[in-house]
Amino acid sequence: MIEIFVVRHAVTDWNTERRFQGHSDIPINGAGRSELAKYRLPSSWESALLLASPLIRARETAQILSGREPEIEPALMEMNWGLWEGKKYTDLKAELGEILTKNEDRGLDFRPEQGESPRDVCDRLQLWFEALVNQKQKRIVAVTHKGIIRAMMALAFDWEMMGKAPVKLQRYAGHHFSISQDGQLRNIAMNLVLKENLSD
Repeated sequence: MIEIFVVRHAVTDWNTERRFQGHSDIPINGAGRSELAKYRLPSSWESALLLASPLIRARETAQILSGREPEIEPALMEMNWGLWEGKKYTDLKAELGEILTKNEDRGLDFRPEQGESPRDVCDRLQLWFEALVNQKQKRIVAVTHKGIIRAMMALAFDWEMMGKAPVKLQRYAGHHFSISQDGQLRNIAMNLVLKENLSD
């Protein structure tokens, strides 16, 4: 069995402005760095393999939380929002109206224009999980994005992304999952508190 402790990146300007980020390489902002500096990985995860999405907001979050450079894992890249990246939901709603509503009602098959669906993200994660089973490393910290964590919830909770999410995700928290020998993702605990940074 493999255990994974998953953390979302700290806040960026586009998060604050409520813009879709996707593959856009937006760094965390000053407020995000200041808040993140209050935390560290839990002691039991400090020596685990540290992985991060290729995007700078995840890589920088991993470095601040752990004090070391992460290895890059492409499977942890945020969902591709295509032509909607940089746009606000409110603007898209005003522009697309019922078209957007019907798209959202497709759950896992929702797809931004020229982007990925959540099902696409689940499929790429599932391939990664199955590859991990054959590796020696059994404990992994993965710093990633909200879309990836939601996809992991879809897999672990058998959630079709219809209606309310099984868990409301907290920003500065970790989410503990396991991967069985057959590559199946299971939830252990969500919204685990990160360790307070006492080094200052």
